[in-house]
Amino acid sequence: MDPKKNRMKDNIPTNEENKSILSLGAFFTLIALLGIFIDIVLGIANGRNILKLPQTAVERFNELHSNWFLGLYNLDLLNIIVQILLIPSYFALFFAQRQKYYAFSLFAFILFIFGTSIMVSANVALSMFELSEKYFNTNNDSQRLLYSAAGEALLAQGSHGSPAIFLGFFIPTIANLLMSMVMLKSGVFGTLNAWIGIVGSVFMLIYIILINFNFGVESVAILLAMPGGLLLMLWMILYTIRLSKLSV
Repeated sequence: MDPKKNRMKDNIPTNEENKSILSLGAFFTLIALLGIFIDIVLGIANGRNILKLPQTAVERFNELHSNWFLGLYNLDLLNIIVQILLIPSYFALFFAQRQKYYAFSLFAFILFIFGTSIMVSANVALSMFELSEKYFNTNNDSQRLLYSAAGEALLAQGSHGSPAIFLGFFIPTIANLLMSMVMLKSGVFGTLNAWIGIVGSVFMLIYIILINFNFGVESVAILLAMPGGLLLMLWMILYTIRLSKLSV
């Protein structure tokens, strides 16, 4: 028998509680994948281009006022929801590989939680929506000026592609890379699954670095985002299938 298959078999949890954790991880990954698919569809439908997003607070207010759903989407609210949904998935990945690579898989999980916390705390979608409502509910110019100034401060903190939110995207992607490396060594998820995650994570790390800092190559960065994102989606699909098999 193939030694790799023996190694994978040795890591299969046996009791029902363990299997429930893996099943829950697979379930939440499926929901997260649905969210990512919706993100792609919305991006294509609206011709989303980070270089063409509203740049000022007043422009954001106008977008939120005319189309609140698109405004929140362009402020990464959907990304935040997907990121939170992936927390049980990451715990399942740690849990499935804890027997042989406990420290590294736990470190990847903790890193993902830490990065997700930064991303959620830095996101300004709901705060900008509240300011937009206040901005359009007053006719006082001084009040509007105050709200626009507050909006500019929020955008400096957490708009898409801003250096302030860099760590919120960068750290979870590092966690993806580390977890993929654990997969490569553990034998639980297979070599192909691991390498797809590694390559996809590297592409996305380059994209995040280039898009968050002014290197003047934003168009090149955007070209890297598509293959990187698709590879990470495939990575998620493959590990979801494996988690489902382990949970049976």
